Amino acid sequence: MLLEKNDAVGGRVGLWERDGFRFDTGPSWYLMPEVFDHFFRLLGTSATEQLDLVPLDPGYRVYAEGYADPLDLHADAEENVAVFEREEPGAGARLRAYLARSAELYAIAKEHFLYTTFVRLGPVFGGGVLGKSTRLSRLLLEPLGALTRRTVRDRRLRQILGYPAVFLGAAPDTTPSLYSLMSYLDLADGVRYPLGGFRTIIDRIAGLAEAEGVEVRTGAEVVRIRVDGGRATGVDLADGARLDVDAVVSAADLHHTETRLLDAAHRTHPDRAWRRRNPGPSALLILLGVRGELPELQHHTLFFSRDWDANFAAIFDDPTRIPDTPSLYVCKPSGVDPTVAPEGAENLFVLVPLPADPCLGRGGVDGEGAALLEALGDRVIAQIGSWAGIDDLAERVVVRRTIGPADFESEFHAWRGGALGLAHTLRQSAFFRPGDASRTVANLFYAGSSTIPGVGLPMCLISAELVVKRLRGDTSAGPLPEPLR
Repeated sequence: MLLEKNDAVGGRVGLWERDGFRFDTGPSWYLMPEVFDHFFRLLGTSATEQLDLVPLDPGYRVYAEGYADPLDLHADAEENVAVFEREEPGAGARLRAYLARSAELYAIAKEHFLYTTFVRLGPVFGGGVLGKSTRLSRLLLEPLGALTRRTVRDRRLRQILGYPAVFLGAAPDTTPSLYSLMSYLDLADGVRYPLGGFRTIIDRIAGLAEAEGVEVRTGAEVVRIRVDGGRATGVDLADGARLDVDAVVSAADLHHTETRLLDAAHRTHPDRAWRRRNPGPSALLILLGVRGELPELQHHTLFFSRDWDANFAAIFDDPTRIPDTPSLYVCKPSGVDPTVAPEGAENLFVLVPLPADPCLGRGGVDGEGAALLEALGDRVIAQIGSWAGIDDLAERVVVRRTIGPADFESEFHAWRGGALGLAHTLRQSAFFRPGDASRTVANLFYAGSSTIPGVGLPMCLISAELVVKRLRGDTSAGPLPEPLR
């Protein structure tokens, strides 16, 4: 049985519709395609059978403050090498070497780190990984920002290599350079998009679960995990219902699970543990229905501010604040997907990283959100229009909704209103990240972005597989055989 607090399953992979516009309200980058395909193959099907995937080329566009023209990054690695070389002589060869190392690291991560519960470290460090321990240790200890500065001099090129840290909920100078592997995904492996939006992925998974006999109950909020004799024995719901179970898997925010659903005596991660943890960023999401076409924007468009380091300091350093000129991200799925906007209109999803602070407020429809967030939304729309040369962007907006940190807190019980999950700093990566099983309660397991292996939809799919491995006592380091039996 699956119990879901909200009216639809999927958590942050949400959907909002208005006046013919269909907005994804969460993940929008389809990376790590083999992870999705493996997950579907475990269920006896495939990503090809379940999804209509469109390759994106250019994969994304970059506007950077202080640069006159945008830069397009492509589906082909050699084209991106040429882009780097054109911007900075010698950077092309360095990018080629960087991507070769990234591909190797990604292969090691899939084989040894992403699909393991870390119950036994022998399989993790087998297969020649121990022989690479000196190099891997350096990659864990050296920040990604330092690696990008050693690789290229041009600020915009550094930002392109450093921005994957944002996918991981951290800043380049606090993210281990091991995560340079992320650049292989977007600069060499290519970016795709599932027609119908990311909600399609959730609908397919839910349908497969129900076909296997899983009962899905929405509007069913769990308020307590019952423990008897050191074992999870049931859950209590907000409506007063009590369910007896053999095991509990909580895909809710880990902080909420541990500090609200469990009695103090049964917590693996009590309140004091969270004082040392980094929640990652929150965000202002702006959903815009826009009249007319926007050729100035690609499917994915990134806007990098000149004072990159100050942006991250504002979001992560105490005291936190809203960046003066924020870096931001815009998704325009209507360029390839006619189902997400009326004919002759565009669908924009805008993400502005913010401090994880629910006090910044909630969003709203048609400017009815917190005044601070709506004013920021106005500034961001003006910034996009100015940098991309869309002078009348604000006047062409016909649908608008904002989502803020307090919404993440209330809708998903996200710790401190975080948008992604625990940041991938050194202390919150790999075997340092919270594990997927309670250390104090038998048959209580965790899945989702706050536990291993990490944030992002592919990682959350892997986290579900890790729970299966826990239940089976499987301590191997790689993916389970396909299909799941």
